Amino acid sequence: MELLIAVGILIIGFYGLIKGADIFVIAASKIAQKFHIPMLVIGLTIVAMGTSAPEAAISITAAFNNASGITIGNIVGSNILNILLVLGVCSLIHNLKVNRSTYHYEIPFVILITAVLLGLGWLGNSLSHADALILIGLFGLFLFYLFRLAKNSDEEESEEIVLLEEKDTLPKLLLFILIGLFFIVAGSHLTVDSAKTIASAFGVSDRVIGLTVVAFGTSLPELITSVTAVRKGNNEIAIGNIVGSNIFNILFVLGIAGLVSPTAIPYGQAFLVDTVIAILSAVLLYVTCGRKRILNRASGAMMLISYAVYFVFLMMK
Repeated sequence: MELLIAVGILIIGFYGLIKGADIFVIAASKIAQKFHIPMLVIGLTIVAMGTSAPEAAISITAAFNNASGITIGNIVGSNILNILLVLGVCSLIHNLKVNRSTYHYEIPFVILITAVLLGLGWLGNSLSHADALILIGLFGLFLFYLFRLAKNSDEEESEEIVLLEEKDTLPKLLLFILIGLFFIVAGSHLTVDSAKTIASAFGVSDRVIGLTVVAFGTSLPELITSVTAVRKGNNEIAIGNIVGSNIFNILFVLGIAGLVSPTAIPYGQAFLVDTVIAILSAVLLYVTCGRKRILNRASGAMMLISYAVYFVFLMMK
């Protein structure tokens, strides 16, 4: 009986994710058009921060509870999954045209800040106040860059024109953003909890559940939102969502968590290995884009194979 209930909750969770992502993407697209904001900027900010809510909630709450050994692992693991799995899946659905600024600035910035995180971990045993302030400072720099991008963007036109209606007022669109975010986050939690119950019923170990269901569950919002954006023709939102989420995860979430409870966030040897893999994942994204700045099905297949190899590596540790 408990298993049947868990399956029902799993279905409800997935429905909430899909419906929430649909509402979220449409509202974000209309806000972008209403204020003549590039879709890329919307993807890098509103959508990215919204879909990173599960990682932020888990990591910051853990830091408040002085149980933040999971904080860095959650963030770094999610960043790897975002690039290799989420963008891999999106690239298989449709060829993704990568924006010029994303290729030249945002993806290299992801590589840079992940390398900074690796360097901080190499020099210390835990995330200190000074480390956290460095991350928050870099986040401020990124927000300034976004302000300049929105002001001076010569962004290529989006593949899909979202037609605004008179009834699409700003308060209404913001309300839909919040409604979509609620369904995304709630659906993610329902999906993770029910999947854990199902996995336990089949005798899967807690370690395997943590490495698969929980890690995948916290990235479900990014996956569903990006896939929805791709199917609606909004490549800028799909790619900006992932790149922005990875930046937000490292600079804001870890920065805040480090300020809350610095000594309780250990780096450890496993962190160093995973962070190197996170850097390599971002480098792979940059390389597979190529000078034509296109993620095609071959790129997607390469990313998914890379994630499969990483998953096998985790299971063999």
